[in-house]
Amino acid sequence: MRIQNHLLTTFAIAAFLTATKPAFAGNWPQWRGPAFNGSSEETGLPDSWDKTNQVRWTAPMPGLSGATPIVWNKKVFISTPDEEKNLRLLCLDVDSGKTLWSQVVATGDKNNGQGNNMASPSPVTDGKLVYVLFGTGDLAAYDLDGGQIWFRNLGKDYGKFANMWLYGSSPLLFQNKLYIQVLQRDDPSQYPHAVDDKPKRDSYLLCLEPSTGKTIWKENRPTEAIIESQESYASPVPYQGKSGAEIIVVGGDNVTGHDSGTGKELWRCGGLNSKNNQWFRIITSPVTGDGLIFASAPKREPLLAIKEGGRGVVTDSHVAWRFVENPPDVCTPLFYQGKLFVLDGDKKVMTCLEPKTGKKIWSGELGVREIFKASPLGADGKIFCISERGTAVVLSAGEEFKILSTAAMGEEPCRASMAAADGKIFIRTAKNLYCVEKKKTPGVSR
Repeated sequence: MRIQNHLLTTFAIAAFLTATKPAFAGNWPQWRGPAFNGSSEETGLPDSWDKTNQVRWTAPMPGLSGATPIVWNKKVFISTPDEEKNLRLLCLDVDSGKTLWSQVVATGDKNNGQGNNMASPSPVTDGKLVYVLFGTGDLAAYDLDGGQIWFRNLGKDYGKFANMWLYGSSPLLFQNKLYIQVLQRDDPSQYPHAVDDKPKRDSYLLCLEPSTGKTIWKENRPTEAIIESQESYASPVPYQGKSGAEIIVVGGDNVTGHDSGTGKELWRCGGLNSKNNQWFRIITSPVTGDGLIFASAPKREPLLAIKEGGRGVVTDSHVAWRFVENPPDVCTPLFYQGKLFVLDGDKKVMTCLEPKTGKKIWSGELGVREIFKASPLGADGKIFCISERGTAVVLSAGEEFKILSTAAMGEEPCRASMAAADGKIFIRTAKNLYCVEKKKTPGVSR
């Protein structure tokens, strides 16, 4: 009951439950899960495994990607490049790992030399259609049997995405609208992959009709940030508070709350780049809980807890607390069982905080000398993490720091966050997708 009560404190989760009730029962419909915060109500999950034990099946991937798998009613959806630089959407069977269908959505994958490519955004589904976006600007919707319903290219409409490390924001589905965040450098001439016939770029929040892909509104998002600090790889999240439904956007040195119906900016909080450094891009997405919005600044700047209900500039009035000891640069925090879990992937330290006050409950080193870039998953009283080299670390989500197990999966780079659904954990490496479950079953390779 304690877990459920804390999860239901956010209306956004309740609204999602009402609109798509099966999503909470055993699905993982988007990259931060059914509750938009990295958590799941799944139980009976394993707390230890290796590459063979507790692995139900292993499915080879045609290319590496940081996109998290999503799961809906016995189907797993994966966005990925292939060896021919096609950008694909795959559908696999949850129970066997068999590929049910594979569609080429676009072509022209690129790699920036750091392991990032055009397939970084995660798909999202409402159980009717599955939506997939690539860094090329190609956006499409498919039915669950693989039929394309609509397609458009945002680069042709608004200019190619101008992000140094290639575009990485995942779409958001909320209250029957599809939201896409594009926070980018205003001068695309510095990035060869972004050059086209449009000399300047706006940063914007886009709202689409999910059934058709038509634009409902496009709200430009101004910033005083400069050079790379204009850019963000974060994904938008919803928040429903006393003042109504908002879409939270982080990047360009600021956190902003937007009216979910019109896109109008309601409030803005600075403090994400106190040094005014031109290279301070944002990677971590926001997370919400207990009446607060949590946003992480880059490069060892603080994590901010922002009170709801603000209007206008709230930098001086609505920051409840700051976390400066081990803030994240890449890993999005986890809100789970009424606690905020913050993973400093560079220092390999997990910290458990009291959300209302920022008080530290515990902190501990993960025990491996490997950088973490994937965001943590919370489920079944546990926290699941995976390092860039492919070492999975399972922690207790209880009142004290405790490592339950580690598992060397290898197959680096591993940047996709784990997903939990249907009593299983889904782990994507650079080479394979693993399905792990508590009851040992015969291994199946596809």
